[in-house]
Amino acid sequence: MTFEQFSLDRRIMAGIRGVGYTTPTPIQEQAIPLVLQGRDVLGTAQTGTGKTAAFVLPILQRLMHGAKHHVRALVIAPTRELAEQIHQASVDLGRHTKVRSTTVYGGVSKKRQIGALRRGAEIVVACPGRLLDLMGDRAIDLSHVEVLVLDDGWFKGRNDDTTSLGDWTVDPAKYPDGLHPLANHVTTRMV
Repeated sequence: MTFEQFSLDRRIMAGIRGVGYTTPTPIQEQAIPLVLQGRDVLGTAQTGTGKTAAFVLPILQRLMHGAKHHVRALVIAPTRELAEQIHQASVDLGRHTKVRSTTVYGGVSKKRQIGALRRGAEIVVACPGRLLDLMGDRAIDLSHVEVLVLDDGWFKGRNDDTTSLGDWTVDPAKYPDGLHPLANHVTTRMV
């Protein structure tokens, strides 16, 4: 299989070539076509197997059309390091598109992050604490979100006994089975 078989926009293909990807990994082969069809996907794979590109590429494809300057894709990550990695993948793969990405996480200036949000970013990669902070301040508008990604590291990377997201609590000790109640609640066509 090749990336050309996904029928991605030529500008996204330029980003793929720019980062040196030649053939999709197994997680990309399986996930990308389903996400492009609008399916909800729960995917797990080892670190370094291309999971980030498996969700970033279809997000970029979707966001090439439609409103700009609104948060349309929200990616929740457990650490700022992982948030920055996902953001950088979005920037690198989307370099030839007009889709913009930003990060929001604690430990840095909230003012700069609010400024980036006001300038308009279609992809926001966030750590939960700062995201909740910005929501409480009404500094982020999530009313246009079309895509939600809960990076699997969110569930594996926690130091506490439970992970809370809204009304759902997930026990990481049961991962990936512990993810299913949350996934079943927020998805409609999960595969």
